[in-house]
Amino acid sequence: MSEMARNYTLMVDSGADISTEKLGEWGVSLCPLTFSFDGDTRSYNGEEMPVKEFYEKMRAGGIARTAAANYSTLVEHYRTILSSGNDVFYLAFSSGLSSTYATACTAAEDVSAEFPGSKIVVVDSLAASAGHGLLLWLCVKQKRAGADIDSLKEYAEGIRLNICHWFTVDDLVYLKRGGRVSATAALAGAVLGIKPVLHVDDEGHLINMQKIRGRKASIKTLADKYGELRKEGADGEVFISNGDCFEDAQLLADMIKERYGVKADLITDIGPVIGAHSGPGTLALFFVGNHR
Repeated sequence: MSEMARNYTLMVDSGADISTEKLGEWGVSLCPLTFSFDGDTRSYNGEEMPVKEFYEKMRAGGIARTAAANYSTLVEHYRTILSSGNDVFYLAFSSGLSSTYATACTAAEDVSAEFPGSKIVVVDSLAASAGHGLLLWLCVKQKRAGADIDSLKEYAEGIRLNICHWFTVDDLVYLKRGGRVSATAALAGAVLGIKPVLHVDDEGHLINMQKIRGRKASIKTLADKYGELRKEGADGEVFISNGDCFEDAQLLADMIKERYGVKADLITDIGPVIGAHSGPGTLALFFVGNHR
């Protein structure tokens, strides 16, 4: 970082599924996204309801709704960071899944006018859950190595399409609600034990890739994808996220360790922002690959 370059603060939202404790270790500011349950007038952020309680409510039939980042909340976060003398680098939830990025750009333009000489850089992660979190961690390492804010933007936009997202769900009903699978497919999945394997494409959308019969086979398929797509010589970080199915996450981590000699760097919870759409039992694998 040159002597004239201003310091900057990394910022992320709840779409990254990284705990506040971990974000604190990384020096990252969190903009919380919110959710609510049908029939409950209260809106929660991810820290106001334990993850296990959230999934228990879903298993009991509760329907969770999520909201994109609020304009005024983003403005408040930007102002707080800029008032401290730092610029802002915000790695936002995928534009393919949320309007958060678009709102963040509008808010950044408005707030920048209040702070002449400051800079707010907003990058579309095109990522979700711990794939978003993995991209954030790679950015943290670049910042620690001395990258200035413009170099970091170039880096993030250059590597984001190498962040592989592969996941499976335990119950298709939640994807059906979001229009990701048909009612017929959801019913057939329940009867036949079909567990879809999905990924996030280059536009940041969820895409159904394979239909696997049985949970164990779907977990094995995720491990197969690591062997198929991982990028040799790249940062070997492996992140795993889970929707209240830690034992399955550990099983996946063990498979990858046994097959490839690679230890999962982080096993994290899928929070309400993602979990509201994927449901309990979702298991996801993220790594740097040759391509998505």
